[in-house]
Amino acid sequence: MAYLNENYLKLQAGYLFPEVARRVREFCGANPEAAKRLIRCGIGDVTEPLPRAAIEVMKRAVEELGRPETFRGYGPEQGYEFLRSTIAQRDYRDRKVDIADDEIFISDGSKCDCGYILDILGDRNKVAVPDPVYPVYVDTNVMAGHSGPSRKDGSYEGIAYLPCTAENQFVPEPPNEHVDLVYLCFPNNPTGAVASREQLARWVEYARAHEAILLFDAAYEAYISDPEIPHSIFEIPGARECAIEFRSFSKNGGFTGVRCGFTVMPKSLVARTESGRRMALHALWYRRWSTKANGVSYPVQRGAEALYSSAGRKQVRALIDHYMTNAKILRAAAVDAGLEVFGGTNAPYIWSKTLDGLTSWQMFDRMLGDLNVVITPGNGFGAQGEGYFRISAFNSRENAEEVARRLKKLH
Repeated sequence: MAYLNENYLKLQAGYLFPEVARRVREFCGANPEAAKRLIRCGIGDVTEPLPRAAIEVMKRAVEELGRPETFRGYGPEQGYEFLRSTIAQRDYRDRKVDIADDEIFISDGSKCDCGYILDILGDRNKVAVPDPVYPVYVDTNVMAGHSGPSRKDGSYEGIAYLPCTAENQFVPEPPNEHVDLVYLCFPNNPTGAVASREQLARWVEYARAHEAILLFDAAYEAYISDPEIPHSIFEIPGARECAIEFRSFSKNGGFTGVRCGFTVMPKSLVARTESGRRMALHALWYRRWSTKANGVSYPVQRGAEALYSSAGRKQVRALIDHYMTNAKILRAAAVDAGLEVFGGTNAPYIWSKTLDGLTSWQMFDRMLGDLNVVITPGNGFGAQGEGYFRISAFNSRENAEEVARRLKKLH
């Protein structure tokens, strides 16, 4: 009989969002009339149509595949040069950040890359994650055997948790202990917090002093409106020697269903073997993609490239403005309802304390039952998320305004 990967047996219950979906299904089955009024502000999925610039280019790309003279088969596993060079220029070099074309690796999304990166990192690394945090960072490390068993509060032995609280504005400080891998996400999911240049500089200083690697998730960087807030970890001097960055077209270009993102892997980043030999991670990441993948489809990569065109950039800006206006509406309504609110200004998430000392899941049930609104319970993001919940601004304007009206009933 074949043996299974017993690390999966350590995982707590279901992944957060399937658990939310299960509870919503049960509620709708028991309350069919309320189900008709249900508005989902839980999962961070986009709702608005794709930018026309991307649609038209993807159509043309499909037509190219239908003609012998323009047909393409397997593409480069690391991504087509036309997209990699566009990303490197527009997202980095235009902002005075030195990133080469071949340091960009195209993938089907940053969520996937956050797990894939563990393929080239050893199991002796001490891993640190913010708390609360996007659950994928923790769960993929558990699956890979980088943790001990779970504790009663849902945390795992062997993983270092970095408390993110209202007192530190949900931006963790470098720990006093040594760690090898640190996950950072800014703008943050779930809290909506952003990190200043000074705060990120302290992390780069820590990483270089401890020869650690920062795994920097910048999936929401397009939502930053404050000109003082960095969009990339590589804006910080020295980050090329200690950081990997993940980005996505899901939240700026609406590609959650299309699937496309990328990783920035600097050639100057090194890690060590168990014998102490230093090796560049870039070559290993290249080998990983060459062996395990055949790349993202040609039409999708053409669509991603179109987001950088003049028309595409305007349409992306319109999408971001739409969701951030929703966030402004929802944030103001939550404040008026007497909630203590964070986020919602440089990120499409509102992070709020629960009312009346309710637990996160009790608040979920109250919002679902009383307002017929689905939110995400904060403790699903970690022990420090208990007593909080997240409201997503990814919705239609009509729904955002209706949720704002319903929030008045929380008084």
